[in-house]
Amino acid sequence: MTISDTLLRVRMLTVGFPNIHGPNEVVKSLDFDVARGGALGIVGESGSGKSMTSLAVMGLLPKGAKRTGSIEFDGTELTALPERAMRSVRGDRIAMIFQDPLSSLNPYYTVGTQIMEAYRSHRTGVTRRQARNVAIEAMERVHISDAARRVDHYPHQFSGGMRQRVMIAMTLSMEPELIIADEPTTALDVTVQAQILDLLAEIRADTGAGLILITHDLAVVSEVTDHIVVMRDGDLVEQGPAERIFTDPQEPYTRMLLDAVPRIDDEIGLLRTVSTEEGR
Repeated sequence: MTISDTLLRVRMLTVGFPNIHGPNEVVKSLDFDVARGGALGIVGESGSGKSMTSLAVMGLLPKGAKRTGSIEFDGTELTALPERAMRSVRGDRIAMIFQDPLSSLNPYYTVGTQIMEAYRSHRTGVTRRQARNVAIEAMERVHISDAARRVDHYPHQFSGGMRQRVMIAMTLSMEPELIIADEPTTALDVTVQAQILDLLAEIRADTGAGLILITHDLAVVSEVTDHIVVMRDGDLVEQGPAERIFTDPQEPYTRMLLDAVPRIDDEIGLLRTVSTEEGR
C-alpha cells in the first residue's frame, strides 16, 4: 500500500492513564493502516483496547488519558491539531457510530432534529428546511421507510435496529471519508445484526468511504472487512488480510477467537446428535 493509497496511518499509538505506579497503558505501540475505501476490522475481547483506539483517533479520550504516537489522516497529523481544528475533522471527515444508539440519541428531541443539528453544525449557511431535506434523504438511504413522516418521531418510537439506522443516517449526512463503527450490532438480534452489517457494506460501496469496524466477534467482520487487527490487553496480537486471518491464523489467541465463532456444520452436527439420541 503506497502513501497515496492510505487514508489513515497509525504508528506507535499508545494510550495510558497515570496512576501512583506509573502509566497504565491500555493501548500499546499500535500500528495499522486504513486504505482509501478500505475496511479494517479491530477485534478483541472487552478490555482489549479497541474502543480506546477509536477514541484516540477521534480525539475523544476520557479526561486524564495520555495519547502518544502518530495518527495521520489524509496526510494531516491529527495529534498535532488544536481542538478547534480537530472539530472540523471530527464528525465531518471522520464520523463515528457508537455502540448504544439509545444513549447516543437525545430522548427529548426528534431524530430529524438531531440529524439536522449535527449537519448544520458543520455546514454554514444551511437553512432548517435544507437540513430537514438532508435528514430525510439520509434516512431513506439507510432504508427507513416513510422517512418524511418518521423524521418527526422520537428515539423511543424506533426499534433498536432502526435507532442504529438513524445513527448511521446522521453519519451519512456528513459525507465522511472515514466511518468508525464501534460495536454497531451490540444488543441486536442476529437478523438485525446482518441487516446493519449489510448496510455498512452497501454504504462503503456507494460512497467510497473507509471503514473501521470494532467488535469482539470475528463473525461480525468476516464478510465486511478486508483487513483485520486482533488486539488483546492493549497489544496488537496479529494483523493481516481478512482471508488469511480466517484461513491461516498465526497466533493461538486468534485461533481461540475463531473457535468461539458458531459454525453451521457444528450446529448441524449437534442437531444430528440430538435427533439420534431422541430416536433411541
